[in-house]
Amino acid sequence: MYRVFAEARSSATSPPWSRTVIGSPRDHCGAFAANAQVKDCRWPLIEQVRRLSMRVKDLSKSDRPRERLMSSGAAALADRELLAVLLGSGFRGVSALDLASQVIEHCGDLDALSRSDPHRLLALPGIGPAKAARVTAAFHLVRRAQESPERERITSTSDLAHVCAPLLRHRAHERLVLVVCDTGGRVLKRTVLTEGSSDHTAMPIRQVITEVLTSGGAVFGLAHNHPGGSLEPSLEDLEATIRIAEAADTVGLRLVDHVIITDGAWRRIPA
Repeated sequence: MYRVFAEARSSATSPPWSRTVIGSPRDHCGAFAANAQVKDCRWPLIEQVRRLSMRVKDLSKSDRPRERLMSSGAAALADRELLAVLLGSGFRGVSALDLASQVIEHCGDLDALSRSDPHRLLALPGIGPAKAARVTAAFHLVRRAQESPERERITSTSDLAHVCAPLLRHRAHERLVLVVCDTGGRVLKRTVLTEGSSDHTAMPIRQVITEVLTSGGAVFGLAHNHPGGSLEPSLEDLEATIRIAEAADTVGLRLVDHVIITDGAWRRIPA
């Protein structure tokens, strides 16, 4: 027969685990089993807390909003992921993604958030003046962009000549002008790419393609002037136009046209 001996200290002042228990092997096995069950019950809770407190930087790079935006584009991200990029960070125990969800829920939806006063956002834990100002400024920029005048569109060669003419007429030297457009023909960028002598300017094909791609364009047009007044394309003009059209095609871009512009007229260069 086995007996249970307690320590000399009073059981009233000693915690249960401070007592020495001597019992049967069955009692010990039962105690071990009970301990194992307690541990087994604790692990799911610990894992749940760990997941809840996971930071964005603990995610794999392919799952982080900022990295996904850079690799796949903003359109690939959910609303809360885009907002998390704006917020930049969460706060203790709350990731930027979780904080973004809380902000949207606090305002009701994304539309309400876009019209929210920054002081309303300050009511949320983890949102300070910097984060509130950043979110408000971003949505205000969107409103300004939507309220701006309609962009010029290029749907024909004459549209291209009209857009480029102010940068090419009444010039003493030849210039090359690049116009970058989106898929709908809206002008995204218009710039003087090169400026040369009175009868020549460079056609940097690699620079043209790079400029279109980095500007987010899908369609582009080129124009250069002939200060002498001739609308006749040179052999170099013809060859350069063919080469630029081929280069654009290899990267999925489209050349609208290449035109020669003088002080009083313009002419298309066939590709």
